[in-house]
Amino acid sequence: MTLKEGQRVKLAADTRLTDWAAMTQDSPTSPGVVAGSLLLAAGIEGTVERVIEHEYQSQEAREYERLSSLLDAFGRDMPPGSRKQLEEQIASLEPQWIAYQEQRQRVTVRVRFDLGLILDDAHEEVFTPA
Repeated sequence: MTLKEGQRVKLAADTRLTDWAAMTQDSPTSPGVVAGSLLLAAGIEGTVERVIEHEYQSQEAREYERLSSLLDAFGRDMPPGSRKQLEEQIASLEPQWIAYQEQRQRVTVRVRFDLGLILDDAHEEVFTPA
């Protein structure tokens, strides 16, 4: 599902938001101490203000794509040893390619809830159309 700016949505599940306290000279807290948390109940509604589609391709994923293309285009004409070496290189890069395939469609949104709170950088999967 791809959300759109201006679309009405509701939170699909109870969501806990936690923040950490930063230590200052005047603060008795130490770094890494939970400052507090907020629990947003499933079903609260809001409006999508911003949609960001993230696409990051690592060097390994680009190399996998390049080598696979090379194998597809010239593999049948390559000497058997060279083809086997190329197939091994592609196989070694396959985990990074799979990770890229899973992450490249990641979409985050900024939603302004009707009660005034704003949730930013949230994965679109935590919302359903209202």
